[in-house]
Amino acid sequence: MPAEPRLSPMPKEWQRALAVVAHPDDLEYGAAAAIAEWTAAGREVSYLLVTRGEAGIDGLAPADCGGIREAEQRAGAALVGVHTVEFLEDHRDGVIEAGTALRRDLSAAIRRHRPELLITLNHHDTWGGVQWNTPDHRVVGRAVLDAAGDAGNRWIFPELADARGLAPWNGVRWVAVAGSPHPTHAAEVGPGIDRAVASLAAHATYIRGLSGPNQDPHDYARTFIEQTLRSGGESYRGRPATLFQVFPR
Repeated sequence: MPAEPRLSPMPKEWQRALAVVAHPDDLEYGAAAAIAEWTAAGREVSYLLVTRGEAGIDGLAPADCGGIREAEQRAGAALVGVHTVEFLEDHRDGVIEAGTALRRDLSAAIRRHRPELLITLNHHDTWGGVQWNTPDHRVVGRAVLDAAGDAGNRWIFPELADARGLAPWNGVRWVAVAGSPHPTHAAEVGPGIDRAVASLAAHATYIRGLSGPNQDPHDYARTFIEQTLRSGGESYRGRPATLFQVFPR
């Protein structure tokens, strides 16, 4: 029999989630499997991308790359039941700056979408204590954690209410960090696995840019997703799972 789980199940007392990450494809490397399960169950999940990932493919100039990656992100999101995909305008891939401008933009998005659950990507220095994390991931993940509180404080960024009509939102109950080296919760996945594979494979231009022009995106996605979810399941009931570090609010 599987060992007793060391992790807690993901909270279920929510209806709306907003996933905020730095680049197209950030959510597809694992989190999308859980998102597919949630949308299939009738929950509402929206995506907010801080950049279009325009600096992500060495062989494509940013002016050409951004539009391709945006289209791949929209296609991949639709495959896991996400139909609201937004991109911020004033932040550049690779050099996202920490500070109040980013926090303000994220606070505005939280006030507009009014989620109970926020989802983001690993904000820690490393992936599993082995591989150094990128500045964009670190900056955006930390800004999401900060913006969860900023969005509910009427005296932080008061211009959001005064000029834009965005009332404070104190309804965020959890921030769930995918890919964290310090997971606390797990979402078991089953039917969502195939949809998650298709969602990652939709980033075909990016995958071939990473792995070479002969790489089959679906094979790449299948291998990565199944290995990731199987590894997650080893920490939780022995069944495939997406792991999150959850910060209650």
